[in-house]
Amino acid sequence: MRHGKKIAHLGRTASHRKAMLANMASSLIEHKRINTTVARAKALKQFVEPLITKAKSDTTHNRRIVFSSLRNKYAVTELFREISEKIGDRPGGYTRIIKLGNRMGDNADMAMIELVDFNDTYETAKPKKKRSRRRGSSKTQAADTASEEVVVEEAADTTTAEEVAADGDAKTEEPQAESNAESFSDDAEDAVEKKDV
Repeated sequence: MRHGKKIAHLGRTASHRKAMLANMASSLIEHKRINTTVARAKALKQFVEPLITKAKSDTTHNRRIVFSSLRNKYAVTELFREISEKIGDRPGGYTRIIKLGNRMGDNADMAMIELVDFNDTYETAKPKKKRSRRRGSSKTQAADTASEEVVVEEAADTTTAEEVAADGDAKTEEPQAESNAESFSDDAEDAVEKKDV
C-alpha cells in the first residue's frame, strides 16, 4: 500500500529520479519551456518552484542549496541573474503546465511546462482592480469630473472652430470686395474715357 506517499516515483529509483529532475530543471531554466509528459511536468513543478523561490535572495548559502539540487553551475548562474530579476515581485506560481494531447508512439499525455514570466504564447493577465463598496467613491467622482472637463474642452474647441471659420469667411470676403471695387472703378474710368472720345 502507498498510503501517505505524496512523491511521484515515475517508475525510477531515487537516484535516477533526482538526476532526471535536475536535468529537466536545468533545461527549463536554460530554455524557459520544455515538452514532457504530464506526470513528469507535475513532478518538475514541485521540484523547481522552491529553487526559484530561493533565487529571490542572492546569498552564498542559497546558491549552494540550489546547486546541490541542480548540479549545473550555468543553470544556477542564469537562475540567480536573469530569472530572479523577472520573478522578484511574484509570490509563487512561477511555472505553467499546458497540456498538448497524446504522444503518437505510446499515447502518453504530453504537456509543455514553461516559466510564466518568459512566455511568448500567452499574454499575462492584468491584475483586477479592487472595487470600492462605497457608492460615491473618489474614483468614480474623479472619472465624472474628468469626463465633464472633456465635454467642456470639446465645447470650447467647437466655438473656436466656428470663430475661426467666421474669421476666415470675413477675410476671404474683404479681398473680393476690394477686387470688385477696383473692377468697378476700372469700368467707370473706361466709361469716362469713352465719353471723352
